Formats: sequence, structure tokens, C-alpha cells
Amino acid sequence: MRFPLGHARGRRYPELPHPYRNPFQRDRDRVVHARAFRRLENKTQVFTAGVSDHFRNRLTHTIEVSQIARTVAGVVGIDEDLTEALALAHDIGHPPFGHAGEEELDRLMRRFGERFDHNLHALRIVEVFESRYARFPGLNLTFEVREGMAKHSRDFERGEIPELEEYLPGLRPPLEAQLIDLCDEIAYDTADLDDGYHAGLVSMEDACRASEMFRELDEAVSMQFPGAHERVRIHEVVRGLIDWLVSGLIEGTIAAAHGLADLDAVRGHPERVARFTPATAQGAAQLKRFLRATVYESEPLVRDRERSVAHLAALYELFMAHEDLLPAGYREESASQPLHRQVCDYIAGMTDGFFARTCAQLGIS
Repeated sequence: MRFPLGHARGRRYPELPHPYRNPFQRDRDRVVHARAFRRLENKTQVFTAGVSDHFRNRLTHTIEVSQIARTVAGVVGIDEDLTEALALAHDIGHPPFGHAGEEELDRLMRRFGERFDHNLHALRIVEVFESRYARFPGLNLTFEVREGMAKHSRDFERGEIPELEEYLPGLRPPLEAQLIDLCDEIAYDTADLDDGYHAGLVSMEDACRASEMFRELDEAVSMQFPGAHERVRIHEVVRGLIDWLVSGLIEGTIAAAHGLADLDAVRGHPERVARFTPATAQGAAQLKRFLRATVYESEPLVRDRERSVAHLAALYELFMAHEDLLPAGYREESASQPLHRQVCDYIAGMTDGFFARTCAQLGIS
């Protein structure tokens, strides 16, 4: 099931091979050196910047996803370099303020018969916006990495998403891409549990009642280290949860892939091959329900999201009414796009910090 590197479809603009890095290693490095990747350091994961210096941001989350994905790929026996490149690129299209920012930009764009989707935006980043090479626009990533960016979260049929028609609609992506969404889920479930505890939103008692595996792991830690401080116990339990979820993903994927001989079999399979075991999927669902109730829908985070979304909408409307407020260089570079797309792309590229400074300069409070 390992992606056959010799059958890669290549790049949009042909390049000579590198003497000691394969194409997927070069793609990984191009993503890491991209400005959009660096901006993830100041983009919200769950808790906005300023609440604590210890909570995850979008960049540290991406690194955790990459670690998990490489581990799974190595055990399952698929291409680790392609998997790592996809893990590092999977969030570069996110706007400020996480999914709340994405949903608000999408709402604003639907007024014009368009949409905003962070996966589609990520493709535009690597194909157009990143200007680092004299010979071609964008990063000129391989077809397989671009396809994985388009498909890691969902499959689509022919004609469903016209702008993605070149990426083999109706077929499943390679297993390397299929893993990313589940590795992402493992990373954010466990990280949000950890950050939620340290933010005072998650208690050990509530987590034990909500999650059977959390309770089992906490009981084991308490028996082995009876004098351990609760802050140490939560770290031990979270580590145990990561190990359990990763193991469940490995076992579930290997079982589902049994009998599939090659990439064509994976692509033609009626459903995705990457999956948790049933028991792990049930445990992951328990964690999700608990986090939704205690963290994502908690009053402080809801209030923070509402304020951020209101500011985003206000900034969007201000730029639409006064396009001269957009930087002149940016207006010139994006002149081929309608104004509503120019404004959307400009805001989507902002970090949370730059967004706040822009709002302050323009009198949005």
C-alpha cells in the first residue's frame, strides 16, 4: 500500500530531480519554509493568544499531527515523507480564529455566490500566493501532495467541486492522505483535553465520568504513582490516551487494508481504508462529546469566538466599503480577482495578532 514513488504524477512545472532528496521530501521542506506555515504560530487553535503562553497554537498543533502521522505511517508501512508533507500542510489555509473564522468568512462569501473553505484556500496558497521561485508561481508541489491537501478531510464526486476536478474525483486518495484527518483528530482531542484542564474548564472527575478510557488510565496512574500531583496525573493520562488512540488507528487501518494489494485497490475501495478500531472509535466519540460540552461550548470560549467573529465581519465590511484601505501592493497583485475575493483572501492570510493590530488602526473595537 506504500505510495509507489516511481508512479508519482510529478509537478505542474517540471523540475530536475534533486541529488539526495526525493520529491516528497522536497515538498515537505517547501511547506516548512513557506510564509503561510510560519504564520500558523500566531493563529488560534482553541484558546486565543494571550490567555496563556503554554496552550497550543495552530503551529504547535501541526507539529503534533506530524509526529503522530509519521509514527502511524512507519508502522502501517506507507510513505512517511508523503505523510509528513501532508500533515505539515493540512492547516496552512486556516484564517484567524480557527473554525469560527472560517465559518464567518464562508458566510460572508456566500452572499456573492462563492464560499470559503480552508482546504481550498490552502491549495491557492501553495499554487499561487507563495512567491518564492523565479521559475514558477507558488510552491510547485507534487500532484500527490496537492491531491492529499484537497482530499484529506473528505471525498468528492465528479462535478461536485469544479475547482478540484483535476484531483481524481470519485476515487479515494492514497492511504497517506487518508490518515491525516484521523491523526489530526487524535492530536486535537488529546491536546484540547490537556489545555482545557490547565484552563480550568476540565476536571479529572468530570473526564473520568465522561470517558471510560480516561477513567481506566487515571486509575492505573493513581495505583502506580499514588503520590503524584493531579497536574502530573493529567499528563500521564493524556500520554496514555494518545498511545491508545494511535494504536487503535494502526490496528483498524491494517485490518481494513487486508486484501488490498496496491494503490489502485485503495483508490477504488468503496470507503476509506484508514480508520479506528470500533472500540477506539467509540472512545474517541466519548472524548469529543465531553470536549464539546466542557471546552468548545464553554462560556469563555463562546464569548471569545463571538467577539472575534464580530470583528472579522466588521473588518470585511469596512474593506468592502473602502477598498483603498487595502495595501496598494496587495490590490495590484490581486487585481484580477473581484473585490469580495480580494478582501476574503487578505483577511484569511492574517495572523490573529496582525488582525488585532489592523482592527485597532482602523478603529474597530
